[in-house]
Amino acid sequence: MNDEPTSAVVQRYLDELAGDAPAEPVVRLLIDRAVRRLHQLCAAVLHRGYPRLTRPPLNLHVDEMLGAVVERLLKALREARPATVRQFFALAGQHLRWELNDLARRLDEGPRAAEGLDGLLPAPADSDSGLTSEGRRMIAAIDGLTEEEREAFDLVRIQGMTHPEAAELLGVSVKTVQRRLNRGLLLLTGQLRDLRPDDTPPDLI
Repeated sequence: MNDEPTSAVVQRYLDELAGDAPAEPVVRLLIDRAVRRLHQLCAAVLHRGYPRLTRPPLNLHVDEMLGAVVERLLKALREARPATVRQFFALAGQHLRWELNDLARRLDEGPRAAEGLDGLLPAPADSDSGLTSEGRRMIAAIDGLTEEEREAFDLVRIQGMTHPEAAELLGVSVKTVQRRLNRGLLLLTGQLRDLRPDDTPPDLI
């Protein structure tokens, strides 16, 4: 089974979840198999979109963010039943963005709130929380895209899939993926244009 593509194995576990098998063992096998792609997802967001989170005073590592996202997924999958690989990784991307929003909000609330992060991060030495208001605006703008645009953005710009890989997963043509991605990027650039006074596009993920 380990030689099979991740998408095929993940789909098999999702099919099992839809049946009568006990959910918890299947969910843990599902997360275990998907963890490499989830790690890539977290790495892309941190290093390409929010590199300041990885530097002092936060020093956030990919494995720490991965642990938080996996914990969120384990809880979500107690009730949620994504039917396809596409839906599963869309759920993962959504929880990653929620984790970043929650992290930034709690850090901005001050040291007492930061103590509630359960060891994920050290308390900030000053008000520079790492994920700036601009970063939070980017996350909110991504969440505001249509489902089709957000899926294309997540798969290509966050998960690092090629256009053909994303097209195969979504069941559409490569040109459709390119069109959805370009439309999403145009919308994001328009909404975030003020972040680049010289009219260069914002450094989106």
